[in-house]
Amino acid sequence: MASSLNLLYTHTDPPLLPDFYQSKHVVYSLRSFTEFSRRKRMASPAIALAFLPLLLTLLIRYRFYFVLFYRAVLLRVWRDCRTGLSREERCFQYVLTNATPGDPESILDGFDSWCTKKEFISHIGPKKGKILDRLLSEHSPLTVLELGAHCGYSTVRIARALPLGARLFSVEMDQKNAAIAEKVIRLAGFDEALVELIVCPSDEVIPRLRADFDLEKLDFVFMDHWKKCYLPDLQMLEGSGLLGKGSMILADNVLFPGAPNFLRYIRRCGLYEWRVHRATLEYSKGIRDGMAELVYQGTK
Repeated sequence: MASSLNLLYTHTDPPLLPDFYQSKHVVYSLRSFTEFSRRKRMASPAIALAFLPLLLTLLIRYRFYFVLFYRAVLLRVWRDCRTGLSREERCFQYVLTNATPGDPESILDGFDSWCTKKEFISHIGPKKGKILDRLLSEHSPLTVLELGAHCGYSTVRIARALPLGARLFSVEMDQKNAAIAEKVIRLAGFDEALVELIVCPSDEVIPRLRADFDLEKLDFVFMDHWKKCYLPDLQMLEGSGLLGKGSMILADNVLFPGAPNFLRYIRRCGLYEWRVHRATLEYSKGIRDGMAELVYQGTK
């Protein structure tokens, strides 16, 4: 019995395979697949090295945007979780500790110091702020509308430059930010006779300005709220009749994050003399931004 089995298979004989696996084509295919896998493993590091210059180029080219993302998003989320306070609340605490009550310049310096050294907050900042200061000084507006008070930085900056008897109507839709802005405005020494803080969305406030606040004309409008709201709010102001010949509108961040529809409209409508003041994004380096200055010329 054993001898008969040995005739079929011995330890020296290779195992019998089906005819399919003994095909020369299949053997060749298996060898080719093995060789391909080996070459692929060898090529993977080479491919990674080939993409390394591209990756380094992107990192260098967009390094300022990566820094901004870290300061404005990642750092904010981490500190929100760690402190239990919002970024705006942390900034106000810093200003309250380091600024002098009743001194607008000291309060602005406190904001600038925080936003430069601690965390990014999108205020107009000191560099673009000087353009705002100059325009306010040149035009001495008596009625000013601010769309987007945020923490009150630009509100204080505007209020300190206004002539005697002027009124500033500052609109902020976020209730928590508005509460901080209210504290900042009063800390700077400005009362409600000068600065009226309106907590409401801009598209609800603009149609009611004439009736609720007895306004006939706006001499100056500063836009620094949601960029998607720039165009509809501008058109709403036109329709309200509150813009007269010579009324000035200054819109921040029209290049970054950008307000392309707004810029396209003012180029084509023919209602304004306008220009864009080139600058860099507040509290940042290497990110181009600008403010649009519009002077209303009246209806066509």
